[in-house]
Amino acid sequence: MSLRHRFFRWLAVRNPRFEGLFRRFGRPSGRQWAEMKKERGDFYSMGDFCSINPFSTIEGGPLIKFGNNVRLAECYVGAHDGSVNMINRAYGLNLDNVGKIEFRDNVFVGFGAIILPGVTIGPNAIVSVGSVVRSDVAEGDVVSGVPAKRVGRLDMTVAMLKAKNEKFPWKHLIEKRASEYDAALEPELQRLRSIFFYGSEKPPRK
Repeated sequence: MSLRHRFFRWLAVRNPRFEGLFRRFGRPSGRQWAEMKKERGDFYSMGDFCSINPFSTIEGGPLIKFGNNVRLAECYVGAHDGSVNMINRAYGLNLDNVGKIEFRDNVFVGFGAIILPGVTIGPNAIVSVGSVVRSDVAEGDVVSGVPAKRVGRLDMTVAMLKAKNEKFPWKHLIEKRASEYDAALEPELQRLRSIFFYGSEKPPRK
């Protein structure tokens, strides 16, 4: 972790105004972004091994609870329904419209998904790319669509992934990795993938 990264992270932890600087100059990973927000106390609570894409939009943090191993791609998570402000002005009312959002253990939310107030997701669940979640996602479900509906089960997804990985000639490298990314193994991993999918190594840059 570079001195520049640590400096801009330090600023972002102390004041959300510096998030943009940390994102731009610190270049944090999803894990690092989640840890920064956890240290700052943005959420009701957050477990371990969480990851949040730095370009995600999350509103109403104190009403949002993360379990362990929750991974958010670039998505929208909102515990507030802003339409209530229009309704209040139009009808001369003073109403509120909020709801908790709870991500239980082992949840993945795909790119472009929208998580609306008042839902609980998981445990052991996947929200697919572009889905709009407006009701609970049950344990073990894979959901997709607008609105999101169950399209599969996580245990079936795991079984299919296992079968798929048996055919990959880089399976031994994945099994050797101590973490999600290993810089020492990455060149050989990319070489084998190129050969597998395209029949040859990636051409050198001209």
